[in-house]
Amino acid sequence: MLLLLLGIIVLHVTVLVLLFVSTIVSQWLVNGGHTADLWQNCTSGSIFHCLTSSTNEWLQSVQAMMILSIIFSVLSLFLFFCQLFTLTKGGRFYVTGIFQILAGLCVMSGAAIFTVRHTDWHQASENTSYGFAYILAWLAFPLALASGIVYVILRKRE
Repeated sequence: MLLLLLGIIVLHVTVLVLLFVSTIVSQWLVNGGHTADLWQNCTSGSIFHCLTSSTNEWLQSVQAMMILSIIFSVLSLFLFFCQLFTLTKGGRFYVTGIFQILAGLCVMSGAAIFTVRHTDWHQASENTSYGFAYILAWLAFPLALASGIVYVILRKRE
């Protein structure tokens, strides 16, 4: 049982790290020396220069979804530890699982909106590709969903 709890905590912390990195790092779109993310557009060359991102409504919704996913995941981890010590024997971690599933759905919504609408912000070209932070956001989605489902199925034992 201890090994199972350790595995669940490691999975949850992995999801949190993926969410933090994908939200903070400036690598959602990459085009040669130009990178763009949810917060700023940077160009590298002889001088590294960053400008704030545009104020498009869809970009603000992606920012909100990514921040909500982090909040839900942190809250889920906190609730897991609280329920671990207060839940009766045989009880399920429903609240923890629901918050983790919400985190997964938020990150999926944010990444999907970005996928559909990023050409409104930066014109698509042959050299433009998705960066590693965008891929980490999509990777966090199934892991958060799986973690949430495990929490819902999990029962507390003595």
